[in-house]
Amino acid sequence: MNKTCSSALLLACLVAAAAAAAYTTKYDNIDLDDILHNDRLLKKYHECLVSSSDASCTPDGKELKAVIPDALTNECAKCNEKQKAGAEKVIKFLIKEKPDLWEPLEKKYDPSGSFRQKYGPELKKVSA
Repeated sequence: MNKTCSSALLLACLVAAAAAAAYTTKYDNIDLDDILHNDRLLKKYHECLVSSSDASCTPDGKELKAVIPDALTNECAKCNEKQKAGAEKVIKFLIKEKPDLWEPLEKKYDPSGSFRQKYGPELKKVSA
């Protein structure tokens, strides 16, 4: 194998690895405001996220539920900028407008409070 071919193969492998290391962008164009300001939709997503089963989940809710633990653990390293902005928007909305929905999510995904401590400055920023 010549040097050009091996460089191309290495580049292809790196691109494939990078793509596998990112969350899907399939749901990036969902209108978060439509969900956040529609109690029926918001409660449906909430029900999915706090449930121990996926039975009540839409495909995008199921995907979100699957990535939350990894995103919390790894500081959303696999998130793109749009996903990070969306997460911040949703967290800010829930903390300020729907604490009754935020608290069960926090209990499920951060029962020990370790993520609250880890992300304290960010939570203060979105709570302000």
